[in-house]
Order: sequence, then C-alpha cells, then structure tokens
Amino acid sequence: MRIKDFIISQGAPLTIITGPCVIESEDHVLRCAEHLKKLLSNFPVSFIFKASFDKANRSSIQSYRGVGLDKGLRILQRVKEELDLPVTSDIHLPEEAEAVKDVLDLIQIPAFLCRQTDLLVAAAKTNLPINVKKGQFVSPWDMENVVQKIRSSGNDQIMLTDRGTSFGYNNLVSDMRAIPVMKKMGVPVCFDASHSVQLPGGLGEISGGQREFIPTLSKAAIAAGANALFIETHPEPEKALSDSASQMSFEAFETLLNELVPIYEACTKKPNRLASSC
Repeated sequence: MRIKDFIISQGAPLTIITGPCVIESEDHVLRCAEHLKKLLSNFPVSFIFKASFDKANRSSIQSYRGVGLDKGLRILQRVKEELDLPVTSDIHLPEEAEAVKDVLDLIQIPAFLCRQTDLLVAAAKTNLPINVKKGQFVSPWDMENVVQKIRSSGNDQIMLTDRGTSFGYNNLVSDMRAIPVMKKMGVPVCFDASHSVQLPGGLGEISGGQREFIPTLSKAAIAAGANALFIETHPEPEKALSDSASQMSFEAFETLLNELVPIYEACTKKPNRLASSC
C-alpha cells in the first residue's frame, strides 16, 4: 500500500501511525504533530499522523467526541501542509468519505463498523488507501469478506489492523495468529497496541486501559510479522480527553521506539546462507 512517498509492505521500513486519540484543539494537534515529526525523524520508520475529528463510539453521552468533521479537517489540512505529513482519521458514515477524500491520505474504518458494507464501499470509491480495524467480535479469517467488499469497487489499497478480540466482559485478548492469517489475504497488516490494551467500558462511563502492556504487545506483533504499528500518544496522557488510560507519553514512546526498531530490522532481515542451512 502506498502512502504519500512511501509504501507499507513486507521488507519496507516499519510504519508508525501515531498521534493523540482525538483532536482536542488546533494548537494541541499542531504541537503534537510537530513534536512527533522531530522525534520520529531520528528513527528509520515511516510516519502517519493520526487524530480523530469525531469519536462516535464513546461509552457515555457525556464523553468528549472531538471538534467535528469540518473543523477537524481544517486542522488536519494544516498538519498536512505546514508539516508535510500524511494524515489519517476515522469515518463513521458513508457520506463522510466524500468529505474527507481531499484531506486524508489514509481513511480509517473503526472496528465496530468493519462489516458496514455501505461505509466500506463509499470509502473504497474515493480511491484512497483504507485501513480497516478488525472488529473485536470478528475472526481474522472473516476479514477476507471485508477485503473483498473494498476490492469490489476497484480499490486494492487496503490495510487491516488487529486491535484485540473480546475476552469476556470489559476485556480484550490479542491473538498474534491474526497477523499472519490476515497477511495471507495479500494486504499489509497493522497492530493497534493502544486499543488492544483497552478495558472497554471498564470504568463505567469510560474505558479503562493497561498502557504498561503496550511495549510487550508491540514487540510480539512485530515478531509475528506486522508491517505497521498504531500507538496513540499524548504529551500528558493522564489529562487526555479520550482514552487517557491507553495512550503513551512522548517520553515512553521514544523509549519504546528504541526497542522496536532493532526487533523489526532483525525480523525483516533476509537470512544469511549459514542461517538458512541450519
């Protein structure tokens, strides 16, 4: 899959999708994007900036959703133009696909909506690359139907993202077998380490999370063959207006990158003749 001036595929540099969960303000997003660009320029990775203009699946009616479609797209356009970064955000309704196509470089389909045919087809018709998150209730092999829905419109720029599977009430479990299963569909696969450590609705009106396990799951996903990682970051996670329990601080994120890059390079390095003969 091609995004701007790089590709996401086997053997290509690791792609990192990161940014705050939701757009909190124009100034906040621009500061986050600028900081993350500088941070990631020190690593051999490709970077896509992510922030949601609307989080339509909040636990409570009182939860902060974002700045909305129009204002959110204007902010993401500034990130794209002023910082020369590819940007992504999620859409929830078919009509939003047309609205975002001239701003986003990658359309994200939320996990809860991964089976919504009209939404998938509308996104596909923009001819933009599409990242579909596997629903917590969907098996990895059933994502083949999702891929075919998008391909039916002539769009083959598809990436699938694993973000955990429902494991009883208010809990998720990550099955790393999902990564090679979905890669066999001929698409790159991303692992969403932030949402995989969520405890959905675990705190009543908001979701809980166990961010301390993001490093462990990220490393396991790379070893399993993931082409990209989705990790939400925030300068002060405890003050984040959405998903505060499952976002990483910039400092912790930088530490993790220093551990992830060598693992990715080791896993994607072609075996030498001695190793292949063992």
